[in-house]
Amino acid sequence: MTGEVGDMSTSWYGEIMSEPRWLTPDQAEVWAKYRRVRRELQRAQDQQLQRDSGLSAADYALLAPLSESADGVLRARELGAEVDWERSRLSHQISRMEKRGLVTREACADDARGSMVRLTEKGREAIEAAAPTHVENVRQIFFDPLTPDEVRLFGDFLDRILGAVEQNSG
Repeated sequence: MTGEVGDMSTSWYGEIMSEPRWLTPDQAEVWAKYRRVRRELQRAQDQQLQRDSGLSAADYALLAPLSESADGVLRARELGAEVDWERSRLSHQISRMEKRGLVTREACADDARGSMVRLTEKGREAIEAAAPTHVENVRQIFFDPLTPDEVRLFGDFLDRILGAVEQNSG
């Protein structure tokens, strides 16, 4: 029977391989819900930020770690690692934010090839104005529907999933 453990099939180049472990109907339904939640949550966050503060989600993603760093400055590569962005995406976003006066780029004192990204006063004012409504939105749509025990349990589930992702991404 197809799909059972131990079933074998032949790949296009003749090598014997196991049948795929297809999702069960319940798993497929949960996976589809997760994908929808991820899309809708991102859309809701993007809309709230734009509506209430004029910032994009990308602006907020960079302003938040800069505002939390010492002196409001980070090496560009550290900032990119913090948000898990490719160098070109980071560079383009920083350029857009520089034009709006939210950040400045500076030479790195200990690495001529590197650059530092500094939060400007205007950038600090923008993130400080945006953060309270953004956090309230996160609470309303992400945490308020859950009990404190469910939040802890959800956190445990996320830890287990992240562990599996990290184990399988190497």
